[in-house]
Amino acid sequence: MAKEKNLRTPIVCVMGHVDHGKTSLLDKIRGTAITEGEAGAITQHIGATEVPIHIINRVCGKAFKGKFKVPGLLFIDTPGHHAFTTLRTRGGALADLAIVIIDINEGFQPQTIEAISILRRYKTPFVVAANKIDRIHGWNPVAGSAFVDSYNRQPEHIRSHLDEKFYEIVGKLYDHGFSSDRYDRIRDFQNNIAVIPISAVTGEGLSDLLIILLGLAQKFLETNLEYHATGPGIGVVLELKEERGLGTTLDVILYDGEISVGDMIAVGTLDDPIITKTRALLKPRPLSEIRTEEKFKHIKHVTAAAGLKISAPGLDRAISGAPIKVVTKDTADEISQEIRSEIEQTRIKTDNTGILIRADTIGSLEALVNELKAQEIPIRKADVGNISKRDIIEAQAQEDPLYSVILGFNVDISPDALEELMNCDVKLFVSEVIYQLVDDYTDHIEEITLLSEKQKSEAVIRPGRFRLLPNHTFRQNKPAVVGVEVEGGIIRTRLNVMKENGINVGLIKGIQDNGENVSEARFGSQVAVSIDGPIVGRHIKEGELLYIDIPEKHAKIVEQELIESLSPDELKTLESFLKIKRKGKPFWGK
Repeated sequence: MAKEKNLRTPIVCVMGHVDHGKTSLLDKIRGTAITEGEAGAITQHIGATEVPIHIINRVCGKAFKGKFKVPGLLFIDTPGHHAFTTLRTRGGALADLAIVIIDINEGFQPQTIEAISILRRYKTPFVVAANKIDRIHGWNPVAGSAFVDSYNRQPEHIRSHLDEKFYEIVGKLYDHGFSSDRYDRIRDFQNNIAVIPISAVTGEGLSDLLIILLGLAQKFLETNLEYHATGPGIGVVLELKEERGLGTTLDVILYDGEISVGDMIAVGTLDDPIITKTRALLKPRPLSEIRTEEKFKHIKHVTAAAGLKISAPGLDRAISGAPIKVVTKDTADEISQEIRSEIEQTRIKTDNTGILIRADTIGSLEALVNELKAQEIPIRKADVGNISKRDIIEAQAQEDPLYSVILGFNVDISPDALEELMNCDVKLFVSEVIYQLVDDYTDHIEEITLLSEKQKSEAVIRPGRFRLLPNHTFRQNKPAVVGVEVEGGIIRTRLNVMKENGINVGLIKGIQDNGENVSEARFGSQVAVSIDGPIVGRHIKEGELLYIDIPEKHAKIVEQELIESLSPDELKTLESFLKIKRKGKPFWGK
């Protein structure tokens, strides 16, 4: 029995699509409300919650049968939006087991497929929690009951409706190469995926889920996975925090080995790893979530797997997402090199031009980079940490206004950077939700592009043609004043006009509409036009068609860049105009 005290707590990774109920499930287990405090109701970092075996016993009640050797379960709650593939992968790599949570009413989503692909890659055993059975129309909840008990109390048509949705999930799992069935119909859990219908709101099916997880933990930890937590501790830094009386501390998931007060540790940074000695170890109370806990208990020794806080001198340069390892004087140099090499592999390859991005952790930075690259958005600089004055200056140096931008995920901006920002044209977007940042930037691109196209459209001379009306010559010359009808496009003042043979005949000096001076006239208008240069009857004649003489550079822009914005009458006018210009000069304006 003494040997069993050293058993490592199994790590259970909770994965799935955004808003399918991952954090709500853990809330139900621990009776807290972490979900309400999440930015955008989406978990942005890997969190850790330790649930001791006696709590699982209490939640499961009569369903808790048999003797379980494991001391409990450590849940890692991973972000669900598709941008967080990297963080979920890191979570998957740490996990002994996983829960893939699926909204039974929505079924498989892209992130569901992503989750099971990650678990297949790491050969991680998993179960499926078919959540939100309480949302099935007509469902009569039986709070806290086992699923089968609740299911048997439902009317037949409701059971049929649930079965239909349930087997859609089973079918999708089969399509992805997994044999599965409802948990109470499975005998061989090693070769079949257990699907447990649950409600994270009412607690229905929760006891079934926990019992299945404990059974799998017992089975797989005994046969497939490392069973005892001995040797130097290895973990991942979740966050850096300033704690009163302790200075900079690290929130850590210890996923292997053990750590004690006084141990030397190596912690990853953006350059050489920190080598320091642990001054204090603190753990949140059971059922607390390490990121939101305010009161911690001082302890001398921690065995994996666990979420804990570490206090030690000189932790300021540590970065979130970095490895942390217990070392000795003999192993410090070798392990430091391993950590440095591991972080170097996560360095972001950047472009010569592009936007600047900042994030609070390595995982967040990788996730943001992946999302931006999927949108083919170039990145000039990507770093962990708060936004500095240097970042503002570098962004300002970008010639293209599309790239004079900084995206900051869950970071602050220094006072001198804020002051610099007030005096320049750099655009800053800061958010606690990655996909919101990307949406903000793509909206910004669209806004700038539309503004640029509008400015270009207004500056470029567009197609236009008009016909001199019979018996509407008001002055023959200096300037000639004639009544005209615009037969295509738009005519404006201060533009040259030409005849159908391509000869320039003068400049539009003014336009009058019902006696009022106007700067332009459009298709279908009848206006009076004064033309400086020609004499009516000699150079131009009543009934003759004249064209706006578009400069070659402008014609090229209109044909190649603005063509889709032309109205049908403008398009016809452009075609006729180019035909005139390209007679004898086939490459004019190309």
